[in-house]
Amino acid sequence: MTWLSDHWLDLLGWGGSALLVYSLLQASLLRLRILNAVACVILIVFNGLLQVWPMVGMNAVLVAINAWFVLKMLGERHDADAFEVLEVGPDDEYLRHVLRVHGADIRRFNPDFVHDPGGTHDAFLVQKGDETVGVVLLQEEGQVADVKLDYVTPRYRDHSPGEFVWRRSGLLAARGIRRVVTPPSMIGAYYERLGFRRDGRSWVLDVTP
Repeated sequence: MTWLSDHWLDLLGWGGSALLVYSLLQASLLRLRILNAVACVILIVFNGLLQVWPMVGMNAVLVAINAWFVLKMLGERHDADAFEVLEVGPDDEYLRHVLRVHGADIRRFNPDFVHDPGGTHDAFLVQKGDETVGVVLLQEEGQVADVKLDYVTPRYRDHSPGEFVWRRSGLLAARGIRRVVTPPSMIGAYYERLGFRRDGRSWVLDVTP
C-alpha cells in the first residue's frame, strides 16, 4: 500500500500514456476517438498535478478535437445523408476487388461465404463519400431474399451502414422483397436493433411494402 501511495502519480502518467498508444491501434474510428479522449483527460490530470501547463493545454485541445469527431460520428450513425447505397453487378470488378482486399476479415464473420461472380444475386455497395464502407449480397427467390453477405469494414463497424439497405434505402420494398433471411452461420450478427426477429439460428426481416 505504501508503494502505491508513493508511486500513484507515476502509475497515472504511465496508464494515460499506455491508453493513448492503445487507442491508436484501434481499427474502428469511433473507438479510437473515444479511447484517445479518455487518455488525454488522464494526461491532463497527470500534467496538471505536475504543473506542466503546455502539456495540459495540448491535451485539452486534443480532448476538444476528439469530442467534436465523436459527436459528428454519432450523429451520422442514423443519418440518411451520410451513406449512399449503390447497386452493382455481381461480377463488377470493383466489387470483386473489395471482396479480395477484405477477404480474411469477411471470413471471420461469414465462414461459409464464397463469392460466385456468375451468380444471380444482387450486390450493393454502401458508400460514405468515395469510400466503400460495406457490402451486401442478396439472393432473391420470389419475395424472399437470402443474405449471402453483409459486411462492414473495421473502420465503420461501430456505425450502422447496413441500416440503409435494410430500412432506409427503400431498395428491398421497391424490388418486391417482403422477407429477408440471414445465414445461420453468420458470426456477430447485429440485426436485433434493426427490426429483425430471431428464427432459429437465422434473423428474419419482414419488409413493409
